[in-house]
Amino acid sequence: MGIKILIVDDHGMLRESLNFMLSREPGMEVIGEAGDGRSALELVEKLRPDVVIMDIEMPKLNGIEATRQILHKLPGTKIIASSAYSDRRNVGEMLKAGASGYVPKQCGFDELVSAIREVTSNRIYLSSRISGLVVEGYIHKQTDNDSSAYSILTAREREVLQLIAEGKSTKEIATSLYISVKTIEWHRSQIMKKLKIKSIAGLVKYAVSEGLTCAHA
Repeated sequence: MGIKILIVDDHGMLRESLNFMLSREPGMEVIGEAGDGRSALELVEKLRPDVVIMDIEMPKLNGIEATRQILHKLPGTKIIASSAYSDRRNVGEMLKAGASGYVPKQCGFDELVSAIREVTSNRIYLSSRISGLVVEGYIHKQTDNDSSAYSILTAREREVLQLIAEGKSTKEIATSLYISVKTIEWHRSQIMKKLKIKSIAGLVKYAVSEGLTCAHA
C-alpha cells in the first residue's frame, strides 16, 4: 500500500496541481484535500492519512493550530509544513507543534517528494532554506523575550482570535467551535485583557501581525 497523503491549502489550483503530480509518484496516493485547518481536522480523523502537507496561513484555523490538534488526536500522523512565508517564528512554532518537516512553497517538486519519504521513515526533513532559521532560533532562544500569541494565549483563545479577525460574529464563532455565545464573550474579554487591546480593530491588527490569520488588516 502506498503512502496516503492529505493536501491542506486554501489555494485550490495548488491543491489540484499537487494532487495531480503526487498521484503519479510511485508509492504515493492522495486520499483527500482540504481548504482550511478545520476541514483538515475532520478529514484526518475520517481518512487517517500517513502524511499531511499543511499550509500555514489558512482561514478558520491556521496550520499551526491544526497541526497541534491533529497530533493531539493522532500522534502518528506525519505533517510537513509548506508555506510561502518562512520566517523564524512560523518555522519555530510549526516544529514546536510537532511537524516532521518544513518545505517552502518555492522549492521544487522533487524536494517535496524527498520530504514525504523522509518523514515516513521517521526522520525530520528541513529544507536547506529552513535549517538556517532553526539554528538562528536556537541561538536566540536564551535571549528572546517570547511575547508571541503562542505564549500569551491559550489554544482556544487563539482559535477565537483568528475567527474574530476574519470578521465572524460572536454567534458564528460559537457555532463553529460548538460552544456557547457567553463562552465566546468570556474568551474575547480574556484575550483583550491579556493583550491589553481594547478594540476589535486592534485585535485584527494583532492577529495579522502574529500570523494567526490570512485576513488583511
